[in-house]
Amino acid sequence: MQQAKIHPQGDKIRIVFFADTHLGFDYPLRPKVARRRRGGDFYDNYKAVLGHAIDTRADLVIHGGDFFFRSRVPKKIIDLAYGPLFEFAAHGIPFLIVPGNHERSELPTSLYLAHPNIYVFNRPRTYTFDIAGAKIGIAGFPFERGDIRSRFGSVLAQTGWDREQSDVNLLCIHQAVEGAQVGPSNYTFRHGEDVVKIDDPPAEFMAVLAGHIHRKQIFTRRAGRNRGEVTVIYPGSTERTSFAEKMEEKGFFEITLTRIDGSQWRMGKLDFKTLPARPMVDLLLDASVSRSNLRFYIASRVGGFEKDAIVRIRSKGKLDDGIRSTLTTEFLRGIFPDTMNFQFSSGFFQRRSGR
Repeated sequence: MQQAKIHPQGDKIRIVFFADTHLGFDYPLRPKVARRRRGGDFYDNYKAVLGHAIDTRADLVIHGGDFFFRSRVPKKIIDLAYGPLFEFAAHGIPFLIVPGNHERSELPTSLYLAHPNIYVFNRPRTYTFDIAGAKIGIAGFPFERGDIRSRFGSVLAQTGWDREQSDVNLLCIHQAVEGAQVGPSNYTFRHGEDVVKIDDPPAEFMAVLAGHIHRKQIFTRRAGRNRGEVTVIYPGSTERTSFAEKMEEKGFFEITLTRIDGSQWRMGKLDFKTLPARPMVDLLLDASVSRSNLRFYIASRVGGFEKDAIVRIRSKGKLDDGIRSTLTTEFLRGIFPDTMNFQFSSGFFQRRSGR
């Protein structure tokens, strides 16, 4: 258990909480083709969160995991991510991060992470902070692959969260929690072995701060049946990573804890701060489109999209012979402006007939 002291700031504690930044996504270091890449958007939003925390003098900043987009990351990508974090830490605001599944539960090593204001949950552990005259205990552990459902209690015990009494206990994880929803069909996580049971977090935790689910959401386990109330908070990803998220707003939470009656703390305001997210749209090709009017058809639709749109090309039913072979990258780059990105839907080139 590690403890740090922060100067008191009254009867409120403000925490900036974000997750799933996926830094390095679509960020080739030696691009073969000059076109707009999405990687810069992810870095911009990441730095915007850090800037907000500095400008508003947050007491703590917590990252819920999937800092990077994969486990093996080139050194330049690592430095582009850790460099701003190191500069942020110099402002005296503690930054906590739990490694996610994309990092395979372990952040890439770097001297940048040695800054005393950067706290990594490289194993199950608890960090404590003295803020506003209160002792804040933040327990957490790296992403657990496999059967977390049956092992949650034992992994949580390894954090040692209950060895010292804190005024506020928070749990930071990168897991799916029972009740979380994803996708356009609102798929709800329920009974899988990789899902944390909603009954399992002890009532002593004021909230579970979780990454892994890309849709921002808050849900509460109500008190009853010999259990206390616990709030689960997912900030979601900071940018849209797939078309399953095309209707989701992106951002981060500013969480305010408030002291009442001079000693007791409660969850106060949960303020979601939106970040810029590129629009995602579908361009549908069907039997009415012929090879001869394909260029005009696509250009007329593209002209109605926002200039920075990410476009997914989809098909419906049987397409005119030769359309798929015409849709080369070179052909499409001659139609789409440089400010847009385009991609094909899964299986687009395998669909030869209407089904």
